Amino acid sequence: MTSSAHEASASALGYIFQAQLALLELLRGQEDHPDGAISLELHDDVAWEEDGRPVELLQVKHHIRSVRSLGDKDDDVWRTIQSWMDTHAPGDEYGPMLTLVTTQEARPGTAMAALKAPNPAPAQALDLLIAAAQESKAKDTKDARAAFLALQPAQRAVFVQRMRVIDGSPSIDDLDAQVRVKLRAALPDGHADSFMRQLWAWWYEQTVDMLQKRHTSVSVTRLMQRISRIRDDYTSDRLPTLVDREDFPREAETELADACFVHQLRWVGASRQLNKAMVDYYRAYTQTVAWLEDDLVDLDELERFEGNLADEWQREFDWMLDDLGEDATDREQEQAGKALLRKTLDQTRYRIREAYDEAFFSRGKHHELADRGRVGWHPDFEARVKNLIRAARA
Repeated sequence: MTSSAHEASASALGYIFQAQLALLELLRGQEDHPDGAISLELHDDVAWEEDGRPVELLQVKHHIRSVRSLGDKDDDVWRTIQSWMDTHAPGDEYGPMLTLVTTQEARPGTAMAALKAPNPAPAQALDLLIAAAQESKAKDTKDARAAFLALQPAQRAVFVQRMRVIDGSPSIDDLDAQVRVKLRAALPDGHADSFMRQLWAWWYEQTVDMLQKRHTSVSVTRLMQRISRIRDDYTSDRLPTLVDREDFPREAETELADACFVHQLRWVGASRQLNKAMVDYYRAYTQTVAWLEDDLVDLDELERFEGNLADEWQREFDWMLDDLGEDATDREQEQAGKALLRKTLDQTRYRIREAYDEAFFSRGKHHELADRGRVGWHPDFEARVKNLIRAARA
């Protein structure tokens, strides 16, 4: 791997780590910041807000395990100090707390070690930082060190008084496990992986919204409401929706263009419904696979649900045939089939779980049954499906 590629990879990991750490920090803050909110790349890498005002700024540093411990002359230290001097008045005693979060371990006897909770020693750290700033010859940190030394003594003292170091932070490989520890009371038995996939997916949406400034922060309250909502989907009468409308891939439309259920729709003149039907079919099929993989439903439950749908369809199909009579024209048959299709897809009487009322799943399952030739809309659908099968085999 080239040097530039390695740097790009490390940078990407750093941003992912920052986003994931923000979720862990939000969970940790339930006690210290119950009315607080977390922002990303607004006041700092990560920041705690209360009433829209930053109360703690977090500089986040992620390193692979092979990187050495953290010392007072290291680039990370002085880049962080420079960032804080650039964005907030160093001598403001009422300014936000300044926290460096790093996966590295602070080297014993350093200012970084002296600033660790729960017993920080800012006076000692101040002396050590002044010494490091004076002694270091590193070109990359020259400007930051000079700016720090140029502060008035009282400003430096207040500045360092506000600093804290959290070292040995979980790496990107360990963050999911740490989040699970914080959520252990909420994780549904046997379905923790599925729950976590939903939570992370939601959280990544929030991070994108924050980075694009669609909203500035996510509160502790909002996170706990989302966790509660996801948790509720794992009760005996509910199921989680794991496949969104936006998950329908464009190539699927081409792949499904010749599917049996699509032909069935065309036979009753429902061409305008093709795209919506494909999306419902794809979502229901993919949803079923995901539920089975996560042991959220079993085959018997699915078969009962499909059986109920097929039984209800059969009753309506028979009524349609009775109303049509033997001498119905092709146009009348097509119109009757379209009416049956619309009535059936609007039917929500049967649900796979009592409180699971996502309409796409029932509609998609009807299309899945139509794809197998188990149900249909045109009065003569069975013969037409057989002709499709013969043509495919020819």
